[in-house]
Amino acid sequence: MQNQNHSTLCKFVSFSGIDGAGKSTQIANLRARLQDAGMRVSLITFWDDVARLKRIREGAGHTLFKGEKGVGSPEKPVNRRDKNVRSWPMSLVRLGLYFVDALSLRAAVAKALRSGVDFVICDRYIYDELANLNLANPAARAYVRLIMKLAPRPDVSYFLDADPVAARARKPEYPLDFLYLSRASYFTLIQLIGGITVIPPMSIQDAEREVVRHALTLLSLEELQSLPVGHLVSEG
Repeated sequence: MQNQNHSTLCKFVSFSGIDGAGKSTQIANLRARLQDAGMRVSLITFWDDVARLKRIREGAGHTLFKGEKGVGSPEKPVNRRDKNVRSWPMSLVRLGLYFVDALSLRAAVAKALRSGVDFVICDRYIYDELANLNLANPAARAYVRLIMKLAPRPDVSYFLDADPVAARARKPEYPLDFLYLSRASYFTLIQLIGGITVIPPMSIQDAEREVVRHALTLLSLEELQSLPVGHLVSEG
């Protein structure tokens, strides 16, 4: 296991990806299958349970940058202005915010692993923040290495790859050019830190099978083998 600090009885998995990649779908499916197998599962949602100074972050997006509120859907697209604003002042602010978030993540994960559950799932992770940095910059890459010393490493980290056009059709919140940039940044991050499993673009059902198959192989969860693959349709 990558993380030697927590009990081997408790498994720890994270899901990352561009907006609209299907994270919520895959998390819900894996969580349901684990619970059907009688396992106790704790879900850590990065924005709700980890991120700090949320009022300041929301204020910057809505007030300073005139971004729209809410979650985008095909029926009601929104134009968000937050992580896609990459000016140097905002990059400096992110360095401070992400450092605080890494400390908060460390505490949240430690608490979840001590809670007596069998499985901890993280909906987004510190990787999803680090991918917002300009990773071509040597200083940003050094910062990533620092943050990775603070953040605990999951037993398995999934990156759900997705075609940006299809992802934006499912969750229209950010411009298409930003989604392409974000996807490329994730792959740069993967090369930089290693230890992340890429699930290539595929149908929802095929991705469900691949995630569970990989979890069975790497985490030795034989209890899931006899359970049918779910067919959940929410998008993340």
